[in-house]
Amino acid sequence: MKRFILPAAMAITISLSALPAFADAKTEAYVKKNANEVLATLNSPSLSAPERTAKFSEYMDQFADFDAISNFVIGKYSRRFTPAELKTYRTAFRNYAMAVYENELDAYRGEAVTVKNSVDRSATDSIVNTVIKRQDGKDMDVRWRVQGKEGDYQVVDVALNLDGNLIWLAIEQRAQFIALLDQNNGSADALINKINSMTENVKTKKRS
Repeated sequence: MKRFILPAAMAITISLSALPAFADAKTEAYVKKNANEVLATLNSPSLSAPERTAKFSEYMDQFADFDAISNFVIGKYSRRFTPAELKTYRTAFRNYAMAVYENELDAYRGEAVTVKNSVDRSATDSIVNTVIKRQDGKDMDVRWRVQGKEGDYQVVDVALNLDGNLIWLAIEQRAQFIALLDQNNGSADALINKINSMTENVKTKKRS
């Protein structure tokens, strides 16, 4: 089940209007089940904060292939880093992605993910449109890009409505990270330090 690309910030918006809206019940069911399980971990009263984060990470690791995502995010540089650099970068990226998703979804703990519809981009590539409803009316639109065949699905990207803008996390991050690498002669250390700083900022924002 490892075939994902997700996360961590994307500035390119994919237009769905030109794509046919075929109903893909199995892909929609996959997203509904797994997304609701992820949200449920954020609402478990039996878990401490560290336990909740650990359980959330466990679900997300099953839901997404962060190695594939992290490779996508740095493009050509995934083939230029040394094995040691790539391993350290992947760890830093995963930590950042987990922090972003937990922080953004935490406000919707206890709520349910409802599937609105889905769009087939190909036989093995779909976008599932969902909404997380809240009692205060502050619903969140979330789009999940899913690749794979029946029984072997994987989320490869997530679009969150941040500050009124629908942002595809992996695409946005790719633009930022490749620009940073281009400006620093492909330095893995420069990118890793930047990601670690971004992760701490997300965690500080959550604590405040």
